[in-house]
Amino acid sequence: MRLPHTPFLLTFILPKPVTKARCMLKVLSYQIADSIDIKQFKSDFTAEIYHGDSDELFYKVGKDKFIYVFKYGIVCFLNHTEIEMTAFLKLITPYCKNILPERLNDEFDIETNAFKINFGYNKVEIPHAGIEELRLIMLNVSQSVALDHYSQQTNILLEETNYHTQILERKGKLDIAGIDLKKYIGRTLNLKNRVAENLYIFDSPDETWEDENLNKLDVGLKKTFDLQARFRTIQEALQIVKENLELFKDLLQYRNSVVLEWIIIILIFVEVINLFVERIFH
Repeated sequence: MRLPHTPFLLTFILPKPVTKARCMLKVLSYQIADSIDIKQFKSDFTAEIYHGDSDELFYKVGKDKFIYVFKYGIVCFLNHTEIEMTAFLKLITPYCKNILPERLNDEFDIETNAFKINFGYNKVEIPHAGIEELRLIMLNVSQSVALDHYSQQTNILLEETNYHTQILERKGKLDIAGIDLKKYIGRTLNLKNRVAENLYIFDSPDETWEDENLNKLDVGLKKTFDLQARFRTIQEALQIVKENLELFKDLLQYRNSVVLEWIIIILIFVEVINLFVERIFH
């Protein structure tokens, strides 16, 4: 018996696309002091340095392990254990100026081998974990910590300024001496200068101009950390403090000039009395 003809279908089994396993890297950045002696530390620390200048040092200390040191007192770690970080912070302490009693820090996760760049809460997904991508992420995390530090210092100055303006409102006079006001103005100007010198919020690394993906990553990180808005807030607050201090200085100068005028008047009056007495008794 002949079987009916059945069409034969050829089936091609296509291989599944190979995808790399996702890998999670952790960034931890610490503000440990007001400043770090970059030049001296560079000469003493002998690990492999990938990038370095007068402001920052970027070290590769192992497979997927990096350390970023900034002159404005920040140390950033990628993929280090607590023991390793503690040991390094102890090592760098002698090179620090004005060590902070409490360290500010920020933590950020990097997920590698993603299909595209994607930003989440305290996390970024990237397709390629190249050394420039990792350095760029560590830079932005560190800038965020620095902004927290400068924001705290600015708030302290604002609180002091508000205290003196409230006294001026209630009593109609200042209760701050000339030398204290000068120190206060000096602290404000120093903080304003450090913020301007040490933060590159509006400046992107040169590498981002040559690589579209790096530029996209940099722009996204700045938005994620809200760096530009926070930077402007600090600048505006410092400007308010500076304007108030200029007013305090003018009031103090006026008060001193009034006192000086009264002293001159009293001296003239004493001289007149003295002349009057001499004419009477001679």
